[in-house]
Amino acid sequence: MEGAELSVSAGERVGLVGRNGSGKSTLLKIAAGLVSADSGARFVQPGATVRYLPQEPDLTGFATTLAYVEAGMGPGDQEYRAQYLLSELGLTGEENPATLSGGEARRAALARVLAPEPDILLLDEPTNHLDLPAIEWLEAEIASLRSALVLISHDRRFLQDLTRATVWLDRGRTKRMERGFGFFEEWRDQVLEEEERDQQKLARKIVAEEHWMRYGVTARRKRNVRRVGELAALRAQFRDHRGALGTVTMAATEAEVSGKLVMEAEHISKTYGDRVIVRDLSIRIQRGDRIGIVGPNGAGKTTLLRMLTGDLAPDTGKAKMGTNIEMATLDQRRAALDPNRSVRETLTDGRGDQVFVGGNPRHVIGYMKDFLFTPEQAGTAVSRLSGGERGRLLLACALAQASNLMVLDEPTNDLDLETLDLLEEMIDDYAGTVLLVSHDRDFLDRTVTATIAYEGDGNWEVYAGGYSDMVAQRGHGVKMRAAAAAAPASAKPASAKSAAAAPAAASKRKFSFKEKHALEQLPKRIAQMESDIKRLNNTLHTPNFYTRDPAGFQKATAELTKAQTELAKAEEEWLKLEMMREEMGG
Repeated sequence: MEGAELSVSAGERVGLVGRNGSGKSTLLKIAAGLVSADSGARFVQPGATVRYLPQEPDLTGFATTLAYVEAGMGPGDQEYRAQYLLSELGLTGEENPATLSGGEARRAALARVLAPEPDILLLDEPTNHLDLPAIEWLEAEIASLRSALVLISHDRRFLQDLTRATVWLDRGRTKRMERGFGFFEEWRDQVLEEEERDQQKLARKIVAEEHWMRYGVTARRKRNVRRVGELAALRAQFRDHRGALGTVTMAATEAEVSGKLVMEAEHISKTYGDRVIVRDLSIRIQRGDRIGIVGPNGAGKTTLLRMLTGDLAPDTGKAKMGTNIEMATLDQRRAALDPNRSVRETLTDGRGDQVFVGGNPRHVIGYMKDFLFTPEQAGTAVSRLSGGERGRLLLACALAQASNLMVLDEPTNDLDLETLDLLEEMIDDYAGTVLLVSHDRDFLDRTVTATIAYEGDGNWEVYAGGYSDMVAQRGHGVKMRAAAAAAPASAKPASAKSAAAAPAAASKRKFSFKEKHALEQLPKRIAQMESDIKRLNNTLHTPNFYTRDPAGFQKATAELTKAQTELAKAEEEWLKLEMMREEMGG
């Protein structure tokens, strides 16, 4: 950043926007007084209170989440708000911070910054790890506060509803518009067009001055020193201009057309213990449909997705796939990415410098550039990439596969607004079928033609249109799971405002170390088992194998049966742990 500015007056609601890596979080940390700027000044009105929400909160040193929240409050703050906000955000206040998941830590940090009702709120991606009920509750809670607000978010609807001014951090400098985010994209495009026109005028002026230098009358006598200096300054200005960052070149590689019927489920149900995940659901999905799946954390969205795609068998009923289906998937947990592999190895699967995009070879560097990776990042380990970069890398892997069915589980995580725009355009242009799980209301409205919504107690209903259409038909948005424990009545006095859709308190049950380790390791084990099964299948399909080696054939058959049984058990175990993780909020 160079010459960036950020100012906020009493009651203002400012959205801070910019590409991933542009410095938004750094600027917010400077405003919060956590980072010192190399130059410039920071001024806060004496007596004004400022609270900052980081992307990765640190709760070390506190015995409980309630103690952590109360430590952020001042003498004049209303004490009840600490417990009230924790309850509204699905926590009891008794949790040990050392055992919290990322989502739970995020919720505790939100309660800490909201509880004092500060003069200025600085929020960095507050909707991360939150499900739809929590996002809508948070939006209503912030709207009810008198605090001034500076907000960084990739959730377009959240920005539109809460901001009244927009600061754009672009190429190290800030530009401000005194209107909310809803008008930002039109304004941004106008600014970039004017900038391009100015550069074209500057280029023409340089050409004219160079012509004078060569052929002008004064060029045959003593040169005009002033004009020579001006030309040098013009050249420097043109050379030093930093153009707008490029955009992702995003296009799905399409396979042959699938059959008209892509998938069909008839009266499918799934239960774990006493809990019903899916109850008697029937649906037909046809070629070209864009289906969104919405519900609170722990409702079973991923389970439903796996049942529809044939990856998980229902307890009752039947689900079948259509003909000629080629599926590409994007996993919300980024499990497909090996943190120890480089970007190059991830894209090429460790085979040289060629990426096969729809079966056709492309040089890995050229394909990386399509997704805004620099050539220098080819050897960078996945573990060192930012969340947005990992999201783009996963998209690059998924879109290289020839497909006529895309299954996208939380594809918007960590993507900046420009990349989200291109992802929306790609889905719109895609000739195949799309299944999509998302908590992003605006993204759902822009991409899906029908929405499967969780209605409680394992019931799912299909609504025509996107998220807003669903809300208009049912009269409300996604609500918490009714089976979850309610917040204690004593958490909030009768005078406190009740939110319309408050998430339920999370279970006190926490992951053990063994369970956490299993959830981390199971995707690798499952991938290895799938590789072994593929190898055994190839062996068994070797021509004349049974004739040449009957004993070897029987042994390979037994190994395949055992591997398939173990894979089914591992997938069931992973699914149960994943459901637990969802219920705990991340």
